[in-house]
Amino acid sequence: MTGLDRNLTPKTRPMQKRTAMVASLDVGSSKIACMIARLKPSPPNEALRGRTHAVELIGYSQIQSRGVKAGSVVDLAECEKAVRHAVALAERMAKVRVESVLLSVSGGRLHGQLVEAAADIRGGSVTADDISRVTSAGMRHAAGAGRTVLHALPVGYALDGVKGIRDPRGMVARQFGVDMNVVTSDATVAKNLMLVVERCHLNVEAMASSPYVAGLSVLTDDEADLGAAVVEMGAGSTTIATYSGGRLVHASGFALGGQHITMDLARGIGACIADAERIKTLYGTVLTGGSDSRELMSVPTAGDDRETPQIVSRATIANIVRHRAEEIFEMVRDRLADSPFAAEPRARVVLSGGASQLTGTIELATRILNRQVRIGRPLGFGRLPNEAKGASFSVPTGLLVYPQYAHLEHVEPRRTRQLRTGTDGYFGKVGRWLREGF
Repeated sequence: MTGLDRNLTPKTRPMQKRTAMVASLDVGSSKIACMIARLKPSPPNEALRGRTHAVELIGYSQIQSRGVKAGSVVDLAECEKAVRHAVALAERMAKVRVESVLLSVSGGRLHGQLVEAAADIRGGSVTADDISRVTSAGMRHAAGAGRTVLHALPVGYALDGVKGIRDPRGMVARQFGVDMNVVTSDATVAKNLMLVVERCHLNVEAMASSPYVAGLSVLTDDEADLGAAVVEMGAGSTTIATYSGGRLVHASGFALGGQHITMDLARGIGACIADAERIKTLYGTVLTGGSDSRELMSVPTAGDDRETPQIVSRATIANIVRHRAEEIFEMVRDRLADSPFAAEPRARVVLSGGASQLTGTIELATRILNRQVRIGRPLGFGRLPNEAKGASFSVPTGLLVYPQYAHLEHVEPRRTRQLRTGTDGYFGKVGRWLREGF
């Protein structure tokens, strides 16, 4: 029985107090990033809240993505080749062989909803079976046709209608209820991502939504407690996760991102896509100054290198970038208005992802969202290479932290997965460490 046979996406097990190895895989529209790390138990006074282990990165890679659009697989063979290449490069640096990976999901119309479920207590006091029974019913209610559950995070419990219960186990009541935030995705998108990974002879240890794991990587404790929204601005999609009281309370997304800015530039200045991407990376800004109209640059014409390059002002480039960036932030504003985040007027917005690194993004987002805005970067990692310290690596680094938060999620009981052998796969060291530790 493989992960593709399950109605729900696979979940990782809670971490134990021993060293373990994890491998994360972020399959995006513009890049595929793979990271391999060693998790070591750390003293409580030296770790961030919620983290029981320190993360030591031992291998990583980043290559151009192929066969992916808006976070969804559109070419199975091309995507498989890219994933194999990314994992092989990370394995070569780490000097280990990866068997299982933690996989992020950014496509599939991510949607989070607050689900309330209740049931009568059979034995007079609340047991672990009662909690599992009620939360399982809530998950089944949230997962509609063609959807799969990525996260089921209990927000609070209730006993006989009295809410605010933190741990109901052992308490006496006639009726037990749970409020939980359930994040779902299109099942087809999740299954095709899993299929790509399994065709590379890798097992999917767990799947997690991109904005959720980005929040685990970039949010401070105070931001998660007081309220914050993480906006993961990828190439093909923008996803949003809102936090309150230290918990994920809502998630959503839409298929607009940095790649759309690149395409606008290519059309607007008549350049090829590669040149437009380079111009966006080097000169992309949403701010214009008085001298921008006088600063000119030579841009090769798309299609024929023999033609005379055209001259374009920096103001023209900035206007094209700004119009699309404004559209993205206006859609973010509408999504936040429909979420519990609207009730937190002082909560800030944290931007992550490659598209958030455009010059002037903070100023533009602050004006449109009317919130405090900052760029989020991975927190709590002792030694990271310079290229992995930026906002574009918030998702793969968040996946490395994700196993430490597995105990917060409700995991639907299911049959034990049979490991593949022979030509279909192998059970290597990393997969064994993920499950059992050293």
